[in-house]
Amino acid sequence: MSISQKFPILEFDPDREAFIEPGKVIKPVDIPQRCVICFFKEVVDSMAARKELHIITELSCECGAIPIYKMETWGERIAVFNPLVGAPAAAALLEEVIALGCNKFIACGGAGVLQKDIAVGHLIIPISAVRDEGTSYHYLAPAREVEANMHAVKTIQDVLNRHGVKYLAAKTWTTDAFYRETREKAALRKSEGCVTVEMECSAFFAVSQFRKVTFGQILYGGDDLSGNEWDGRKWADRKDIRESIFKLAVECCLEL
Repeated sequence: MSISQKFPILEFDPDREAFIEPGKVIKPVDIPQRCVICFFKEVVDSMAARKELHIITELSCECGAIPIYKMETWGERIAVFNPLVGAPAAAALLEEVIALGCNKFIACGGAGVLQKDIAVGHLIIPISAVRDEGTSYHYLAPAREVEANMHAVKTIQDVLNRHGVKYLAAKTWTTDAFYRETREKAALRKSEGCVTVEMECSAFFAVSQFRKVTFGQILYGGDDLSGNEWDGRKWADRKDIRESIFKLAVECCLEL
């Protein structure tokens, strides 16, 4: 049966075996099942400097080595790594860490907001993602959206509720093109219910479904794309917020 379509992005092939299978080129190591994917590099680096994280192994790419760490908390071991930004690179690293032996993931990172009333630091739990990137179409048949793992969503909600942390559980818009987030496209995404925009979520959801692992994500409100002009809101400077979100992500991951 031909998979040929008018547009290459629609040519999904359900064959589960590719030329390069992560499980065949990457050997499993002694690694915890649970893993936090932390987009906050300064948090990971500072914890490593304080000897709170210890390197298990390194993954390699043309950009350099990607350390995979472990930490111990509440008597449990958990893996931690800082991924590359963007769906293709982040999804590839997820694939490789799955091949190493992890199967329960929580990611934490920032996102642009499409609603002005979402303050910097306010948490968002993605429950679905608009697939405006290319990577997910190689893992799942074409569709406008991909759903989150609801067990992971509920776990995150339970932890945040227990700590009295306010959050939104909502749809996100995943894009490949940081510099092509136009006003008209943002308005369209808002009309279909998206409250944030980021660059990895729909790909993470797709890879985790394809590989049959558990994955959830915590986003925090960052820059503002809700009006006619972009407002950076100095979102990346909120170091205290980012450390707190990482700690919540660890707790969520331990409860998966």
